[in-house]
Amino acid sequence: MNKIKLYNDILPHLFRQEYAKMTAVLCRHFGLKHIEIAEDIASDTFLKASEHWAINGIPENPTAWLYTVAKNKTRDYFKHKYVFDTKVKPEIKGDHIKPEHTFEFNQQIISDSQLAMIFAVCNPTNKPESQIALALQILCGFSVEEIANAFIAKPETIKKRLLRARTKLRNEIFRFEKLSKRVIEARLDAVLHTLYLLFNEGYFSKSSNRVIRKELCSESIRLTLELTDNKWTNIPKTNALLALMCFQSSRIEARINEEGETVLFDEQDKNKWDKSLIEKGNYYLINATNGHEISKYHLEAGIAYWHTTDNKDQWKKILSLYDQLIVMEYSPTTALNRVFAFSKIYGNEKAIPEVEKLNLIKSNQYYELLGYLYTTSDILKAIEHHKKAINLTTSKMEKHTLKKEIKRLKGKLERNEIVQHTDNSNKR
Repeated sequence: MNKIKLYNDILPHLFRQEYAKMTAVLCRHFGLKHIEIAEDIASDTFLKASEHWAINGIPENPTAWLYTVAKNKTRDYFKHKYVFDTKVKPEIKGDHIKPEHTFEFNQQIISDSQLAMIFAVCNPTNKPESQIALALQILCGFSVEEIANAFIAKPETIKKRLLRARTKLRNEIFRFEKLSKRVIEARLDAVLHTLYLLFNEGYFSKSSNRVIRKELCSESIRLTLELTDNKWTNIPKTNALLALMCFQSSRIEARINEEGETVLFDEQDKNKWDKSLIEKGNYYLINATNGHEISKYHLEAGIAYWHTTDNKDQWKKILSLYDQLIVMEYSPTTALNRVFAFSKIYGNEKAIPEVEKLNLIKSNQYYELLGYLYTTSDILKAIEHHKKAINLTTSKMEKHTLKKEIKRLKGKLERNEIVQHTDNSNKR
């Protein structure tokens, strides 16, 4: 493989994988109050890698090389007496910064630190969108521009959101020692909800140019996997959430075509489904049954599971699970998805009134579903609803897909008119 291509491929990948872990370990020493110091050292480490590797090539063990550099930079920081004594030490009394000789990177410290950082970032006092933005930046190493793209927001808006969230993070008294059961129980729901929203942002991206953000999905799975390595967080609903992510991710390659357009479930190439992810989903779903609680993650994982099967009763099972999910936690998206399942059992015509009574006139998904359902009975109405959906969506790719569908329907309508005209001529 070309050396430059290898370098260009491996460094961004390592940054995604290791930057957040490195920052988490460093925060054990500096405390969240001085998280910027930890981030600076981590950033400097990757900067040195980009300079050194470009000239000398990639080391045999690039991950170990990064942690060695980070370790040395941290020791250099502590030796920098002037900075430490005059600018940092007066402000951090009682912050329990660990002395130089105890500083170490190993797999257990990395794992414990990463788990602690997840719980620190998912602070329930922050709004969900702030938790997600903070998670993307601190846990996943995303830039402000990438986060702004994910939220379809201006970078300045994201900067302000992050500033407020990081201020709360710094001011909070959160220790990076081994997490107690009490802290975990108090925050686990917020953690799971943040990871759930992070995954959804990737799987149903609102981005202006992509339908799916694979990197968000993979980061969500990675962070949720971290929770299964701890006895206090490896509980049924954690496994249910992980199962949901695996089942959904298994169909990612089939959900978009080569042009980046959404492919409807009925039209997906099942050969593109990732069987290994389906098997992992099954594994975690079985683990999720080791308890008495049924969470929304259990129900959604069950729905995702039945989507990966080829069973004559699959849509009845899916509809039943949606009925339970709506009772547990109603949302417009759940209601619309329920009607789609309803249409698979009772037909499009009976499903149309089910959609209309929801009256979600401000939702592009509402009009998209109506457009889909009217396709088999009234093409003009289908086109009308698709046009309304175009006016409501902010996604360029979604607009493109809907315009393409309108063009297809207009072509079908013209062909039908030609056939009807020919039939009438023959009768004369």
